[in-house]
Amino acid sequence: MAKLQAIRGMNDILPEQTPSWQYLEKCFQQVMHRYAYQEIRFPILEQTALFKRSIGEVTDIVEKEMYSFDDRNGDNLSLRPEGTAGCVRAADQNGLLYNQQQRLWYQGPMFRHERPQKGRYRQFHQFGVEAFGMDGPDIDAEIIQLSASLWNELDLGEYLTLEINNIGSAEDRKSYGAALTSFLEERAESLDDDARKRMHTNPMRVLDSKNPDVQSALGDAPALEDYVNEQSIEHFSKLKALLDRVGITYVVNPRLVRGLDYYNNCVFEWITDSLGAQGTVCGGGRYDGLVAQLGGKPTKAAGFAIGEERLVLMLDSLSKVPAQSLQKTDVYIVVIGEEMSAAAMELSLQLRSSYPQLGIISHCGGGKYNSQLKRAFSSGAELAVVLESDSGEETVKLRRLDDSADSVSVNISEAVLKVGEILGISGS
Repeated sequence: MAKLQAIRGMNDILPEQTPSWQYLEKCFQQVMHRYAYQEIRFPILEQTALFKRSIGEVTDIVEKEMYSFDDRNGDNLSLRPEGTAGCVRAADQNGLLYNQQQRLWYQGPMFRHERPQKGRYRQFHQFGVEAFGMDGPDIDAEIIQLSASLWNELDLGEYLTLEINNIGSAEDRKSYGAALTSFLEERAESLDDDARKRMHTNPMRVLDSKNPDVQSALGDAPALEDYVNEQSIEHFSKLKALLDRVGITYVVNPRLVRGLDYYNNCVFEWITDSLGAQGTVCGGGRYDGLVAQLGGKPTKAAGFAIGEERLVLMLDSLSKVPAQSLQKTDVYIVVIGEEMSAAAMELSLQLRSSYPQLGIISHCGGGKYNSQLKRAFSSGAELAVVLESDSGEETVKLRRLDDSADSVSVNISEAVLKVGEILGISGS
């Protein structure tokens, strides 16, 4: 019988990999606490209509990438491909939005059926931040500053570049889209199949094309900034002034549009070339019309999402995970003789209570002394605590697991204190 394998693009995260993830998640939560953002958790599974109404039916996500199915009741459901729509639905349904201000964050798996590649998988993980009920550019600046604070916390600031753009209102983009479509139609022979399709359904997405021939054809395309209303221009100007004031460097990229239909005014991305080809690590912006679009009261909103996989790749490739964040075994309890198992369990409990900062393995499953000692060395522990029936239940041997092999025998009642003394730590 063939072995069952993980689904393509849905990867296991193994024990030697999890310290990087835990460190990233810890830093994210610390930054969220400093900015007083509150965590919200919502389902992985939602009605498909939620994503069609929010993301847009003519986006690649909805057309090609969502995991959708009919359940036993005949309801069409989808695994969430992104977090903003679900967060809006949860916040509105539970009465968190109307006449209120909310600063929320979430994290967890998302799902898109796309071609797996380094840093991009079919099950991937995101951090998200959403702020509701605030109109001015100050909240835009705050969430950008928050993301910059995370890069500083992770020591990644020098490897990331902030790009921003003003995409105006939905009406502005509709006018611009018509002009861009006319422009593209005149150059259809220079476009690839994807661009020819998009120029009629979502022409601004053509600006994101990675095809050099398409980019060449876009050389003298109409500029979005020529179609943006005065209010959006003023908002964007104030945002840039705020970013300048707090010392956040940025590049205005007039072709940055983001891939989701619900954005308006400011959009931004943090990009890096530390992963090979230039890639986006974080993206977001304002989406003032989305709450009403999903059936709620009109609510101003802004937010961003961060891909965890790409940040983990950066942390590992740049050796940015501190050594103290790595999982570590400090003490290995060697148990010789089945009759010593109870004493070993009792001693391990005392050690864990007294020294919660230590990683302690108490050997299970029996075995000879040399075999257990080999496991102790392999664990990376600094100290072996040996309980052996021949030595009497009242005595244990403490042996350093280094070239010195220094050891000392003590009464079991003194073992906890002596372990702290040898390792140079104090108990709780």
